[in-house]
Amino acid sequence: MTFNADKPGLRQRKKAKTRATIQKHALGLFRKQGYDATTVEQIAAAAEVSPSTFFRYFPAKEDVVTWDEFDPLIIAAFKSQPAGMNPIEALRNAMKSVFGSFGEKRITEQKERLALILSVPALKSRLLDQFFGLVQLVAGIFADRTGHDGNDVKVLNLAGALVGVMMAAMLTMDKNPDADFLALIDASLAHLEDGLPQ
Repeated sequence: MTFNADKPGLRQRKKAKTRATIQKHALGLFRKQGYDATTVEQIAAAAEVSPSTFFRYFPAKEDVVTWDEFDPLIIAAFKSQPAGMNPIEALRNAMKSVFGSFGEKRITEQKERLALILSVPALKSRLLDQFFGLVQLVAGIFADRTGHDGNDVKVLNLAGALVGVMMAAMLTMDKNPDADFLALIDASLAHLEDGLPQ
């Protein structure tokens, strides 16, 4: 399935390219010398930017690992699903649309990034902090689809359950790095859609 998203302007594309370049060099350094042994100054030098530029894109070193560009893509794909489709099915389709377009190299990179996050306490802590914001984000897009208030406990419950399912999928990937990333995410969402049968 494909979806349409507004094409970003030149400035946004340049910023996205700089952010991706910084992250690419950071992940390369972390692979080579370890997360804790790598400084922001080293990352900035490798990416050929100043440390102040690094901090314009990433408020802290942890963010250079936990950031990704997927949320806007998934939201755009979710919003393009038919109006009568239930939110979980719409999200499953959106995830397939986004992650299904990844080549093997990009999937491997994302698996390595996830393994790094789960192996470094500071990164795992930052990711958990981000999940609170993700619950609000998901509740908002579900509320738009269903016509409910984003602060309604039922909408928040559904969003929280979804984020919990995604966390479980991440833990499964950590224990089984050879698992099919997209199939695991889809199966996890299908399990939620079916009411989490045991």
